[in-house]
Amino acid sequence: MSDSDSDLGIDSHALFRDRPEWNDVQPVPQDDGPNPVVRIAYSEKFQDCFDYFRAVLKAGERSERALELTGVAANLNPANYTVWHYRRILLKALDKDLEEEKKFVSSIIDWEPKNYQVWYHRRIVIGWSGDASNELDFTEEILEKDAKNYHAWGHRQWILKEFKLWDDELQYVDILLKEDLRNNSAWNQRYFVIVNTSGFSEEVVAREVKYTLDFIRKAPNNESAWNYLSGVLIGRSRSSFPGLKDACLEMKANHIQSPYLYSFLAEIYEEESARNSDSYALALEIYSKLATDVDTIRAKYWMYRAKRLKQKIEALAELEAEEENDEKQERST
Repeated sequence: MSDSDSDLGIDSHALFRDRPEWNDVQPVPQDDGPNPVVRIAYSEKFQDCFDYFRAVLKAGERSERALELTGVAANLNPANYTVWHYRRILLKALDKDLEEEKKFVSSIIDWEPKNYQVWYHRRIVIGWSGDASNELDFTEEILEKDAKNYHAWGHRQWILKEFKLWDDELQYVDILLKEDLRNNSAWNQRYFVIVNTSGFSEEVVAREVKYTLDFIRKAPNNESAWNYLSGVLIGRSRSSFPGLKDACLEMKANHIQSPYLYSFLAEIYEEESARNSDSYALALEIYSKLATDVDTIRAKYWMYRAKRLKQKIEALAELEAEEENDEKQERST
């Protein structure tokens, strides 16, 4: 039971069986079968509440007392889907004030911030109300306590898409990244916002590459930024993107031993290897360095990448030889 029960208007001391207004209800005990193997040691308060909840659920009661009961049950077990589902039925049937319900849910999220059912309930309530005016501020408060709360981010993304509140989101993400450039959730949010707004046009990609490289230079071993950079460049040539190769070579020249830097460079050289034998040799050299020095824990993977590149180049050489031979035969006939 939460310490906030009294704030929710719930009597946290009186059992339902001791309340006169519940005398007409026959509680329904939990049925664990005739021979339960490991009986759960529920507290007296928990057992009392859910025995009455089962009775109300069975009867399909729509009343203020039933709503109060679901409030106590939700505090005792915020992960109980049936409690939240029945509470939504009651909210509709009783035409309750949704602002009050938001306050109720906020109080539970405050001490159960990673509970899926609570966040889902909040989403439904916001959808019913059509009012998301405070939701971005609410998620910011939650993310201040835990910047990587998956449920808060999911709720925020839904709010942004549902109510078209994109205007200041990139600025918010920028603040988070400047506070913690390793915040993978913030990098993911940046990608999410751009995909759903401007899209990755050539101008946006150029801006994002520059933006990301600035963060990479500050922390070259930050995998989150490198992953974001890879996502920005999906479908585009890395080897021909202006300044990208030079930026990576500059970091390498400064003796930065980052596996993400080296693997990125290797992929650039792989792109060039089909038309440039020097790049082929450089790619193999980097894969060797990754396997033996920079990223030895994944040595077998880098050896596999080198082997696959060799096979690719050999196959291209064979194809070129066959084409050349076919041309010679055509000329001779």
